[in-house]
Amino acid sequence: MEEVLSYAPLLLKGTITTIELTLASAVLALVISFVIGLSRLSRFRYVRVAATIYLEFFRGTSALVQLFFMYYVLPLWGLVFAPLTAGILACGCNLGSYGSEVVRGAVLAIGKEQHEAAIALNYNTFQRYRYVILPQAIPIMIPTFGNLLIELLKLTAVTSLITISDLTFMAQIIRAQTALTLEPFLVILVIYFAIASVLVSAVKYIEKRFSRGRQSILANGS
Repeated sequence: MEEVLSYAPLLLKGTITTIELTLASAVLALVISFVIGLSRLSRFRYVRVAATIYLEFFRGTSALVQLFFMYYVLPLWGLVFAPLTAGILACGCNLGSYGSEVVRGAVLAIGKEQHEAAIALNYNTFQRYRYVILPQAIPIMIPTFGNLLIELLKLTAVTSLITISDLTFMAQIIRAQTALTLEPFLVILVIYFAIASVLVSAVKYIEKRFSRGRQSILANGS
C-alpha cells in the first residue's frame, strides 16, 4: 500500500480530473434534461418528435459506443474533440436523456389546476413555466437528479478508455508500473466513495433548501 501511496500526485490529478469531468458533464446533462424534457411536452409535433428521437437514441445505445463514436468517428467527418471534451459530451448527452424523463415526469405531476390558474392569470407559456410550474416541479426532480449524478460519477470511469487521466486511468498506470492490482483499485474505490458521499450531501442540502422555500410559500399562501 505504501508503494501505491507514493503515487499520490497521480491519484490527486486523477481525482481532480474526475471531479471536473463529473461537474462539467452534470451541467451539460442538466441543460439537456430541461430542453428535451420540456420539448417532449411541446404543442408542436415536430419538436416532440425531434426530442423523442434524441431520447430514444441516447437511451437505447451504449454510453461506451457513444464515447468511441464522438472521439474516433466524428473526426472522420471533420469534428475533432479533445479527449476531455469528448468525455463531457458523451457523459452529458447520455445522462441528459435519462434526466429529460425526470423533468417531463415532474412537470406532468403538477396538478391541472395549477396550469389553469396560470392561464387565468393571463400568463404566456414562458411565464407559466417560470413562475408556476417549474418552481413546484423542481423539488420533485431533485432526489432523482441526485441518483443520476452518482450514476454520472461512475460513468466517467469509461472515459479512461480514450486516455482521459481520470482516477481509473491513473489506477491502470499504477498497476502497470508496480504490478499491484488490489491496492490501486482499492484506493480509487475509497476515493470514488468519498466523492459520491460529498455529492449526496450536496444534493440533500439543495433538496432541503428547496423544500424549505416551498414550505414558506405554502405557509404565506395559507
